Amino acid sequence: MSAPAKHQAAIQETRVRGVRLFDLPWIEDHKRGHLTVGNFGQEIPFVPLRYFITFGVPLEENRGEHAHRVCAQFLMSVGGSCTVMVDDGVTREEHVLDRPTRGILVSPMVWASEFNHSPDSRLLVFASHHYDPVDYIRDYAEFLEAVRDR
Repeated sequence: MSAPAKHQAAIQETRVRGVRLFDLPWIEDHKRGHLTVGNFGQEIPFVPLRYFITFGVPLEENRGEHAHRVCAQFLMSVGGSCTVMVDDGVTREEHVLDRPTRGILVSPMVWASEFNHSPDSRLLVFASHHYDPVDYIRDYAEFLEAVRDR
């Protein structure tokens, strides 16, 4: 029996400041099922203090629509797909998360919104900090002002 194929993690910088795309390792095992893995502090660039999963999001609804002052987030689809819009106040991009080996790092002071959820969408989010409502910027005009003041 041959060893399973392993693909190395790859990191791609985006044009949005503080946002990187990750293609995580994919270990193929056609007999027992495939596996993807990410080590906290390595492939996933921080050790999370919190996680949450969104699911059952209607196609026409958006999630997110805010920025964090200090919290970083790592998002990955563990089922179905959704589109993530990221915006640093200057540049805006959209990225589709449609496989469990694709993740996106959203750094603090990046506006993010998740939309276009497939019916089976399961979005797993690792957060670098515990929930703190003071960390959220929920008004886009306030976000732009905070970015300018940096």
